[in-house]
Amino acid sequence: MTSGGGNLPFGFGKDDGEPGGGGDLSGAMPLFAELQKLMSWSGGPVNWDLARQLAVSSLGGAQQQVSAAEATAVSDAVRLADLWLDAVTDLPSGVTSVESWTRLEWIEKTLPVWALLCDPVAARVVAAMSSAIPAEQFAELGAGNPLAGIMSQVGGLMFGAQVGQGLGGLAQEVVASTDVGLPLGPIGVAALVPENVAEFGAGLERPEDEVRLYLALREAAHQRLFGHVPWLRQRLLDTVEAYSRGISVDMSAIERAMGEIDPSNPESVQNALAGGLFAPEETPEQQTALRRLETLLALVEGWVDAVVAAAASDRMPGAEALREASRRRRATGGPAEQTFATLVGLELRPRRLREAAALWWSVTEKHGITGRDAIWSHPDLLPSAEDLDDPLGYADTIGGHELTGFEDPPTEEQSPS
Repeated sequence: MTSGGGNLPFGFGKDDGEPGGGGDLSGAMPLFAELQKLMSWSGGPVNWDLARQLAVSSLGGAQQQVSAAEATAVSDAVRLADLWLDAVTDLPSGVTSVESWTRLEWIEKTLPVWALLCDPVAARVVAAMSSAIPAEQFAELGAGNPLAGIMSQVGGLMFGAQVGQGLGGLAQEVVASTDVGLPLGPIGVAALVPENVAEFGAGLERPEDEVRLYLALREAAHQRLFGHVPWLRQRLLDTVEAYSRGISVDMSAIERAMGEIDPSNPESVQNALAGGLFAPEETPEQQTALRRLETLLALVEGWVDAVVAAAASDRMPGAEALREASRRRRATGGPAEQTFATLVGLELRPRRLREAAALWWSVTEKHGITGRDAIWSHPDLLPSAEDLDDPLGYADTIGGHELTGFEDPPTEEQSPS
């Protein structure tokens, strides 16, 4: 980020009229005052104050607000979506309230879950940075230098910048709280982002209310799954964390990046962000965690895809076109995938969405709605990655006696981590 006419990172800037020469200490003082403020972060391995600042600033000055008419339209769409879903799934509504978010509100409401996802890997990299930086590099500036001896805060600054840039881009694309396949918002809150819903519908040649209702169906379906499969939310988050724990820190890349940082020039911190600081470790454990996450994301998205199609196909003229547009959008990814690829080498894409949707359709044909939804009653019943290799054959491998309905699901304490 730059401010004014300068070339300084993270919104730093000098007062108007100040010469920005290297020998002009007065011109640099506002910069270092702002740097001191950023470096005072002590809330964990990612500077979330900075992340939020960058994400918000990327939205621009004037924010489009949600009108009363838009909020009413979203609320009506979610209520109608829940009615339609009642006929195609045994899972009851998971919606306790409906909200219409601005892009800024999406950032604010989802930051707590992003922290759960990003902090584990950031902690590993920050620890490595602290051990990689030569102490003498900062000695010349003395004890008063805000960077001296606090490399963990420099790491928090660097991660905050990366995450903030990713979330800022994502906020301009997401259409709902569950849009990336993870439960990012508060439990039970079904939320759409009307500004982004309108952009998603542009060019699809479908009525605005139809596009809104289709996306409301997807959001309400996600809420049913996350609301009534108690172990699912934590299983997703735990699987991301398990993948992060296997990250192999590239010490040589960190040492190179740290060597390029000039304590008297905060812009050098931004330059150090250009290269990757770590790389995924190609171990069997790492690949297992990745495959487990990709399969779980595909099963979630495939179930949502299947039940929404069942609910909308006979009622909505453009249902199939909207289904295909939604599938393409999830398959190509966006800032969310870029953020995770940058941070942990992980892409949140349901790569096998079509296979998973076919699997759920096949189970429904053979065992009915109750049999299909009962599979979510325990994690041991879920299809595996191998089952997605033969999605139409999976229904033949499970017995109807195992699928007795969705009653008394396991609690979070009973579910595996």
